[in-house]
Amino acid sequence: MEKIGYQAEKAFQDYLDNNNILYWYIQQDVKTFSSKLKKLDVRRPDFFILLPNLGFILVDVEHNIPLKKYGKFCICDNKLRKYNNLQKYFNMQVWFAFSNEEIHYTTWYFIPVSKVLKYRSTYLVKEKEYVSMPLSEFVQISNRDNFMKVFI
Repeated sequence: MEKIGYQAEKAFQDYLDNNNILYWYIQQDVKTFSSKLKKLDVRRPDFFILLPNLGFILVDVEHNIPLKKYGKFCICDNKLRKYNNLQKYFNMQVWFAFSNEEIHYTTWYFIPVSKVLKYRSTYLVKEKEYVSMPLSEFVQISNRDNFMKVFI
């Protein structure tokens, strides 16, 4: 799973580079994560992205395949809670960016954690501990699209 997650991160990094988006890739090494942060029950995202004239956002990139029968992405409820904590402590938006190798990482699906939280009670699958978000709630962009389309 780590390898496929890294592939998604690398593909997203290539997308950002090709579109001249300023970012920091956040190293996921255990030594780069403060013990104090661990106590805050937060999760570390993958990218710190500068949006000109808007500021910074944090992005968690995932290899995620939508449920074909339902047209939904599954988002781990525990991960959602930890990213919500991160947003609160750092006062920065956290976004999910999903793609997968089936579509050759040529299309990205974006959604802010705050939007998933807004609809959590509607789409929570309690026994599976995930939120099942419809594709229609995501902003979809291709590798040829301008990244700022996500925020328009």
